[in-house]
Amino acid sequence: MLLSMKWLSDYVDVNAPIHDFCEKMTMSGSKVESHSNEGEEISKVVVGKVLSVEKHPNADSLVICQVEVGQDQPVQIVTGATNVTPGSMVPVALDGSTLPHGVSIRKGKLRGEVSNGMMCSLSELDLTVHDFPYAIEDGIFLLEEECEIGQDIGSAIGLNDTIVDFEITSNRPDCLSITGLAREAAATFSVPLKLPQPIVRSESGNVDELLKVNVQNPELCLRYIGRVVKNVRIGPSPRWMRERLRACGVRPINNIVDITNYVMLEYGQPMHAFDYKLVKGGQIVVRNAREGETITTLDGVERKLSPSMLVIADSEKPTAVAGVMGGEYSGIMEDTQTIVFESACFDGGSVRLTAKALGMRTESSSRYEKGLDPNTCLPAVQRACELVELLGAGEVVDGLIDSNPAGRAPTTLPFQPDWINRFLGIDLSAETMAGILESIGFQVADGQLTVPTWRADVECGADVAEEIARFYGYNHIPTTGLRGSAQGSLTGEQKFTRRIHQTLLAQGLSEIITYTFISAKNYDKIELPQESELRRSLVIQNPLGEDTSIMRTTALPSLLEIVARNYNNRNESALLYEVGTEYTPTTEGELPLEHQQITLGGYREGYDFFQLKGVIITLLDELNISDYEFIQQTNHPTFHPGRCARLLVGGTDCGVLGEIHPKVAANYGLGTRIYAASIRVDTLYQNHQAIKECRPLPRFPASMRDLALICDEAMPVAQLEKAICSSVGPVLEKLKLFDVYQGAQIPAGKKSVAYSLALRSGDHTLTDEEADAAVKRALKALAKMEVTLRA
Repeated sequence: MLLSMKWLSDYVDVNAPIHDFCEKMTMSGSKVESHSNEGEEISKVVVGKVLSVEKHPNADSLVICQVEVGQDQPVQIVTGATNVTPGSMVPVALDGSTLPHGVSIRKGKLRGEVSNGMMCSLSELDLTVHDFPYAIEDGIFLLEEECEIGQDIGSAIGLNDTIVDFEITSNRPDCLSITGLAREAAATFSVPLKLPQPIVRSESGNVDELLKVNVQNPELCLRYIGRVVKNVRIGPSPRWMRERLRACGVRPINNIVDITNYVMLEYGQPMHAFDYKLVKGGQIVVRNAREGETITTLDGVERKLSPSMLVIADSEKPTAVAGVMGGEYSGIMEDTQTIVFESACFDGGSVRLTAKALGMRTESSSRYEKGLDPNTCLPAVQRACELVELLGAGEVVDGLIDSNPAGRAPTTLPFQPDWINRFLGIDLSAETMAGILESIGFQVADGQLTVPTWRADVECGADVAEEIARFYGYNHIPTTGLRGSAQGSLTGEQKFTRRIHQTLLAQGLSEIITYTFISAKNYDKIELPQESELRRSLVIQNPLGEDTSIMRTTALPSLLEIVARNYNNRNESALLYEVGTEYTPTTEGELPLEHQQITLGGYREGYDFFQLKGVIITLLDELNISDYEFIQQTNHPTFHPGRCARLLVGGTDCGVLGEIHPKVAANYGLGTRIYAASIRVDTLYQNHQAIKECRPLPRFPASMRDLALICDEAMPVAQLEKAICSSVGPVLEKLKLFDVYQGAQIPAGKKSVAYSLALRSGDHTLTDEEADAAVKRALKALAKMEVTLRA
């Protein structure tokens, strides 16, 4: 909504710099997007008087003018315009001046004669003949305004207004008007609002003899008012009206059309003027369009109507689309003698759907669709008639036709100052609150609050409190803590998940977020067997496409898609992770089971199984999980059979890790080794220690023992470590693998594995006998696994 500050001054005296005005209006709830000055791109352009016009000696199409511009000497200007004569008052762009669109004027020579500037046309000032109807389009702008030689052109032609652009929210259609913003400004700056009631002084005739109105759908037409004006005189609007329309972004056309646009801007109420001779039968019918009806709108486009659309018709045909646009032959012509002013209120939803269906959104429809006040129809049509008399544009016929004289009943709410104070955390008196509310049109009496009908958004006590808060000042409301004992905090699961993110990010992985719906073809790409339980997925009833038709039971395809994208984009490395949801179907008709899954993996030069395993071990340690082990797996369809392991946490299967099978990698177009893992979050959470235990520094020395063991070549060292740890007991402080050897001294099919054991007691120094006994227990347990001590 563009606001002319000159126009605003008719209703409220705001003596504040424009920056202060914009800031305070924004703080009180009327957000200012920007402000600008008309003609701000124009500088050093003044009113000049042509003293003489002589032919150019070297060019038949040019003339040399001496122009008085308020300086010591006249300036010489060379021009090709043919409409300049001695005595003409013209806009003169002096040497060094600027014009709209970045145009700069400098003195120079034209065919050997000095030209110290330029006389301007309308277009060069970014104006049109609609702004100054007496001017011509092709030629110098000959001023007919009252002005002085040397006067700045902006003040001379009224191109000096300040324009403020407001962002009006959809719940405040009342602010899509000059009077609505004036009301807000008056309350914001605590100054009186001057809003005179329109008065129609001279009336003749009887409207009932000329016009009938029949509203057949009162649900979509909440109110319809018609007034007739006869002996209409079509002509240009006065300069003050043209200036205000131009400042608000509306092109002046003629006095009658300009009046309807002026009232729309002033009151926020769209209006339309019908040529009475085109209203067949002198009857206006507000009805739904009939099947197959069409209308040619004012923009010259024929539009097909549907029965859901509301139209304004005469006794024969539709003449306007209600709330959107008039028909081609309903507008004002040069020979129009009698007009019908329409001031109506249509259902916002109906107007919006109609405008959307017809592919046209107008100033009227954009206002109607937000929900206007039916009670504004009457003052708006009265103001239009008042302007007709003021401009001498016609004679107003006595009386009006009103389909709903009662209008809209105001909303009544209890006035609760104490509750508002508690709700906002402030301490204002009831009188101060009442003063704020009355300044924006509310009425307070006997403990009741009457909401003005133009404020349909105020429905409850909280809405009233908002009105108090925005004019009291949000910056004046003290900061207070939350009431009650409830304090916001993260749950244990949320803290746990956050720790997962922090740990993986700290290890150099990048987080990804993928869709939880995939294609069934993805299961083929990861080589899932047809009988796999993971293929039983929840099917989406209305998918966006085949690629997003099922809910995933494993997030590995989603990860591999992103890894492949990075590889194909020639990224040197990509280590990624996602904490996402996987879905396990239940019985038919029931919602699936959902669980969070950590899916991580990627590629990098030198990256291998053990580095991936190290990432997972670091994650387990940071999550305070100690009871875990890795078990070799050779039959997972997605992973390499010799480089894959299951992760057990607390004895429960928690996930899988390893190198992606070469076939799967090829399916994704990956030409390098890919390592990935999939781990259940819920199993990790169930086995983590919420509180990390800290041990005191050891008081007694450790006893060190080394073991060199001979075992089968295929035996995992993790199996040896498990046997040693369980047999030695709590005195084992640290177990470290320091050598694995196969060679001539080792029998075929065997390997040598060497461990260093750190033994320590918390309450005494271990004796050699105690340390040796611990080692013997380990060797006894290992012997059951056919593991012997290396000689």
